Formats: sequence, structure tokens, C-alpha cells
Amino acid sequence: MTDLTKLSLTATRDGLKAKDFTSVEVTDAYLGAIEAANPKLNAYITIETNQARDMAKASDAKLIAGNGGMLEGAPLGIKDLFATIGTHTQAGSHILDGFLPEYESTITTNLWGDGAVMLGKLNMDEFAMGSSNESSYYGPVINPWKGEGSGTALVPGGSSGGSASAVSAWLCAGATATDTGGSIRQPAAFTGTVGIKPTYGRCSRWGVVAFASSLDQAGPITRTVEDSALMLTSMAGYDKMDSTSVDMAVPDFAAAVERGVKGLTIGIPKEYHMDGMPDEIDVLWKQGIEWLRAEGAIIKDISLPHTKYALPAYYIVAPAECSSNLARYDGVKYGLRVAGDSIDDMYELTRAAGFGREVQRRGMIGTYVLSAGYYDAYYVRAQKVRTLIKQDFEKVFADGVDAILTPATPSAAFAIGDKEMAADPIKMYLNDIFTVTVNMAGLPGIAVPAGKDAAGLPLGLQLIGKPFDEETLFAAGRVLERSAAIDFSPKQWW
Repeated sequence: MTDLTKLSLTATRDGLKAKDFTSVEVTDAYLGAIEAANPKLNAYITIETNQARDMAKASDAKLIAGNGGMLEGAPLGIKDLFATIGTHTQAGSHILDGFLPEYESTITTNLWGDGAVMLGKLNMDEFAMGSSNESSYYGPVINPWKGEGSGTALVPGGSSGGSASAVSAWLCAGATATDTGGSIRQPAAFTGTVGIKPTYGRCSRWGVVAFASSLDQAGPITRTVEDSALMLTSMAGYDKMDSTSVDMAVPDFAAAVERGVKGLTIGIPKEYHMDGMPDEIDVLWKQGIEWLRAEGAIIKDISLPHTKYALPAYYIVAPAECSSNLARYDGVKYGLRVAGDSIDDMYELTRAAGFGREVQRRGMIGTYVLSAGYYDAYYVRAQKVRTLIKQDFEKVFADGVDAILTPATPSAAFAIGDKEMAADPIKMYLNDIFTVTVNMAGLPGIAVPAGKDAAGLPLGLQLIGKPFDEETLFAAGRVLERSAAIDFSPKQWW
């Protein structure tokens, strides 16, 4: 029998429907792979063996009866940010120690409704704050990729590093993830996987632990563009429990994957040519342009003049919202509690022990920019910049551009514990330089693996689309995927 863990999500679904194998068989294959690999990759925080097998048995019964759902029997990994009834949900943080929700997130409810099987909860940067997956209370996630001839452990990107690592290393057929400033697209690019951040409002945020409420959006990380389209179709949809959820029909995204780009206008923004950008990123970008042109796309140079302000504005808006959202974690109702001489003392001791360094840093920045005397100077001004960034995109799309092509990251994956990154948080934040604009404007963006650097590590290209036009991104992303024609399977060392 074919190694079941090496099948795409789409092939897994098709094989299950054809009864080539059972959900119990494929689930056991993944559980075995996780048991062997996770001690070295640290992609999973918890492995829900019994629950996974019970869900798989239920799926097999439905498949035999001929009434299986869209993802019936397909084993998935779930980022630790999504609430799952009675199972570990701690957002990679110590402050939620022991928290077992009595409710299910809307997105996981949708997935289970379509028959998916949960393998376990995936590691992540604490409260989704990070670009390398080194800030988790449960330790860093390891990228399954290594440079040719090198034994150096690399980061998988963040904050959805556990999701990206697990998908890349064949430890799940697909994974949920979230993206606040690039946390789906950047780890996808670092691991040779596909990651889409949908339009803000396309997927419900109910039951997803909040980082920055006006920026957070859930999406999938998968091995192929088609898999991503399939999984997003299940995840997306209106939810009356989420006031930011948009009440509109969810297309059959998978139906759009092979429609091509002939006649589409693809914008190339001059502002994404950053100083000091590695030549190999620029070469890949130019190659992506030629691939799309060869398939009939019209290439158009465009300008997004406020791009240079996106990163500093993001690192005011996101910490401000983080400061507000994380105020609820005080040791009173749930999670960690460190006793003190007074309630204020308990608050301070609990938060000092429960929040990691990066969360504390962003919380303090956010509290500062929201404080009296600084609110107008920082937060209000950043929101005005955000409006200008959004208007840049609106003007370009109104001028006939259908999608925008950019690099996904400024480099390939870097080493865990990189001294320059550790010493200067700004250098770490610069990993999001190509992705934060999408969140600030609420647009959809997809990262597709398209090449490799000199060390053989994956590099990705990003496509940015019009609001609620994920279909065009899947179609254009498939063109890049097919044109690259590269096997993005890491050499197994674990």
C-alpha cells in the first residue's frame, strides 16, 4: 500500500471515498509518524490518539453508508489557538495552564461537520506573537528542512510554525492556522507548503484565542493549492456568533483551481523591491512574473506608495489590540494563578510568570500607545496610515488589476537561536515586511512554494487579491505551483 501519510489531502479524501483504505488506517499511519517524528520536530503539543481513532471509526461508518462529508475521514492538525472541547487549548502560553474549553470554535465545528479527524493540537508562538515559533511555552518547533550539507536546526516560521512543520513533515493531511501579520504565509514559505490568509471576515473568529481582533484571520496550511482550496471551503462561512463574519456564500474554491490566469492583469508593486533584498528572492520574483505571463496574464507595474509605513503602523495597531485582549488573563477565573499578598500582587505575579518575554514586550508597547497623551500620537495616527494603505490597494484594483504578485518573505528559513534576531526584535519583525500590508487592508493573500535558495531551502511567492476573491488566488497560485514543478518534500532526517 502507498505510504498513506505522503498523500495530499485531496488524494486522501478521494482514496477514502473509493474505499482504497479506511480512515482508521490513514489515521493510524499519521499517529505512527507523529510518534516517531514529534520528539525531534516538536510540532504537536498534544496528540489526541483515542479521540482521533474514535473519530476515524465514525467516519468509516459514514463512508460505508455512503453519506460521508467533504473531508470525511481526513486527519488534520489543529493549531493550539482554536478552542476544542475538553482538549488542550492554551495558545502556546503558560498563563492558560490547564485550560480545557467547554465549547468548540466555529471553524473546527465546520471541519468536524464535514468529517475531518483531529490528530492533536499544534505548537505555535505564544498567543500567535512571533515570526519563528521560538516563543512557545512548549519550546521551539523545528523546521523539517535543513540546508544542504548542514545540520543546523532551522525555524519553521511563525506563528503557525507547528502547522507548517507538521504538514511539511507528513504529520497531518492539512492543518488549521491563523494569520495576523503573515503567520500563515511566512511559515508556509519557510517549509515549502501552501498557506492562504483569507479575506478578513471570510472565516469566523469565534472560539479562536484573540491576538489582534481587527487583523486576525484563520486559514489552512496544506501541501498543494488544491488542498488549500478544499480545506478553506470547509473552514469558511458566516457565523452569527462573530460580528466581523461576513454573510455571503462560500464558493467551491476547488472548482477555481484549474481555471488559469489567461486575460488576468497581475500587478507588480515597485515598493516591494526592498534595499538589501537577496538576489535569489528577486530572481524568483522575476521568474514568477514570466510564468504568469507565459500562461496569458497581463503584467502591469503598479505603485503602493504607503507600503513603507505598513510595518511600523502594524507594530502599533497589533500590540495595542493585544494589550486589550490579554487584559482578561489575570489568574482569577481560569488558567495559571500565582498567589500574592493582594489581588494586585496576584495579577502581577501571575502575568509575570504566565506571559513569555515577547508577549510581555508587545503588551507593554500596546499599553503605552493606548495611554493618555500617546493615544492620538501613535494609535490614531497608525489607524490613519492603515486607511491609506487600504486605499492604495483599492486604487490599484479599481484600475483593472486582478491580483498582485510579490515575494512572500525576505529570505529563506534562518537558524533557531539566530543571534542577530534574538538581540534585535526589529530584525525579527522585518520577516513580516511583505505580508503585513495584506492584514492591514483586510485582503486575501496566498503563499505558494516556487523555488529554492542556494542551500536548497524553500522560497515562496505571494499573491494578493481583491476582497473575497480567493478564487483568483487559487487559480494563479496553481499556475505558479505547476510552473515551478519542484518536489517540496524535505529529506527525512527525523
